[in-house]
Amino acid sequence: MEAASLPLAASRFLSPQATAPFCSRPRSLPFVRAAPKALEARDAPKTLPTCRRRSAVAEVKAATDPVAALTRLENVLKTQDCNIILRHYGEIRRWDMLSKVFGWMQEHDMLNIASYSSYFKYLGLSRNAAKVLQVYGAIQDKSTRVHVSVCNSVLGCLVKNGRSDSTFKLYDEMIREGLSPDLFTYSTLLSGCMKLKQGYAKAMELINELKSRGLQMDSVIYGTLLAICASHNYCEEAEVYFQKLKDEGHTPNLFHYGSLLNTYSENSYYEKAELLMKDLRSSGLTANKVMLTTLLKVYSKGGLFDKAKELLIELEASGFAQDEMPYCILIDALAKGGKTWEATILFNDMKGKGVKSDGYAFSIMISALHRGGYREEAKKLAKEFEDQNTTYDLVMLNTSLRAYCNTNDTESVMRMLKKMDESNISPDHITFNTLIRYFCKAKVYHLAYKTIEDMHTKGHQLNEELCSEIMVQLGEAGFPSEAFSVYNMMRYSKRTVCKSLHEKVLGILVPAGLLKDAYIVIKDNSDMISPRSLENFAGQFMISGNINLINDVMKALNHSGWRISQDIFGRAIQRYIQKPDKKQLLFCLLDWMTGQGYSVDSSSRNLLLKNAQLFGQKQLIAEILSKQQAASRITGHRTKMFID
Repeated sequence: MEAASLPLAASRFLSPQATAPFCSRPRSLPFVRAAPKALEARDAPKTLPTCRRRSAVAEVKAATDPVAALTRLENVLKTQDCNIILRHYGEIRRWDMLSKVFGWMQEHDMLNIASYSSYFKYLGLSRNAAKVLQVYGAIQDKSTRVHVSVCNSVLGCLVKNGRSDSTFKLYDEMIREGLSPDLFTYSTLLSGCMKLKQGYAKAMELINELKSRGLQMDSVIYGTLLAICASHNYCEEAEVYFQKLKDEGHTPNLFHYGSLLNTYSENSYYEKAELLMKDLRSSGLTANKVMLTTLLKVYSKGGLFDKAKELLIELEASGFAQDEMPYCILIDALAKGGKTWEATILFNDMKGKGVKSDGYAFSIMISALHRGGYREEAKKLAKEFEDQNTTYDLVMLNTSLRAYCNTNDTESVMRMLKKMDESNISPDHITFNTLIRYFCKAKVYHLAYKTIEDMHTKGHQLNEELCSEIMVQLGEAGFPSEAFSVYNMMRYSKRTVCKSLHEKVLGILVPAGLLKDAYIVIKDNSDMISPRSLENFAGQFMISGNINLINDVMKALNHSGWRISQDIFGRAIQRYIQKPDKKQLLFCLLDWMTGQGYSVDSSSRNLLLKNAQLFGQKQLIAEILSKQQAASRITGHRTKMFID
């Protein structure tokens, strides 16, 4: 990546103010930068010559065991010398030694502001944000905890490691403890807004706060704001800030122009992009690779393929097309614009020029051929990449996997899965859905089910349409329990499932005799199920369901608003008569019916009276039935009056 393409704010927090000698920002912050030096100056030796200390620093750097060397030279070295050693191990990326040296300095009380700031900076580079929070949280001295240089390094580490939410929470705590933020703090926080969902709104809050503290926006702040606008597609706002940048006397650099150009590329504003490039050249700047590649994206997304091809030739002539990215931009636009064979010609031209591909161009072409229905050609290209490359990323693995699955090449599918395991690449939702479709198409339903189960276990959102189809096919293939399991995985996912899903699973469970599972579906979703399905379930349950649950099922059905028919009650009564030991459940059902305004029909009434001796409660049954008849007459009379 070209240097000019790096966000200025991002590059700044890699070099905290405590190590300001290599910070290129033309801003005078004497307090921030001088404080660590002042602290170190107080530790300056009075008797030991400078050359002796320099020699000791060099000796520690060269030692195989720097901790032992530090201990041996403890009386020679001062805190600023240890900081030089600390930064040395950070610069050569020896993270283990970095932490050992810091630990030794901590044990021997040889830490100052510069020590913390440098250590946090390098921990951020090593992607160890957790260690930064641990060490920062253990700082007891309040003045150190809220020192702007220390806080900036901590916040910069969190932003660099993509922990924007944690960044703002910690910043609020720092403010409460007494932090006085500077422009570096705000540019760091603004960098954290780029990937936030509501990043632009948060950025505006920070800008208002910055102004309320009497700070003035500089070119770096403006650059970060432009990058935020680009990442959130705020084109008009970006234009306003770019003009303000000029109006306030700042000179735009390549990063400012590049960020505004990015907003134009997202919206295919090629005319504005051309005017911006003209303004850039008139200001004396020369467009670099990143700028020209972004302009290529503007033309390509806007369908201006002739201009894009001319610009690609310019990139090639300037030596800016030695990697595949410029070609990929145009190839992708051509393919999506329905010009598959033009994309193929350009792709072959790229290969003929010996441009190295990491797989991105292959992935685009394989997908384009697949979309165009050229499945065998897509498979052939996937095989070509496989023959020429030993390493894969997830995108290329998914693309190749789909090409092989769609041509029923089982051997190659298995080979891709093996490569994924060997490369320690975790599958994503695309991988899982591709495999599920493939196994389903091949009628290998147990593998389709296992893949859905694995996908759910790993926390991926299930594709409801696909899984619903698999659920039905599992049921038709004689795997109702697995179908119900798939239903539950979808049901307990975070989003609401389609109402028809409950009907579909009932259509599998009831014929399969899994009535207890069907009851669970009815109980939780009765208001979403049609009367016809409720009737079918109720009839089957009364005949062969768990007799101990009959009364509960009746209540669930009634709760849904569905009026239970006398035929359903008749079937339940027949089940109870067959099991005299369940007489208490029968009495509870009859009592409940009376309370709900239900009554048995004449056939069920006669059956009950005929078999009353089996329950030893003939008089009680007669009384209940009499109450039902009376209640039924009252209900019928009220209904007739209402109709009249």
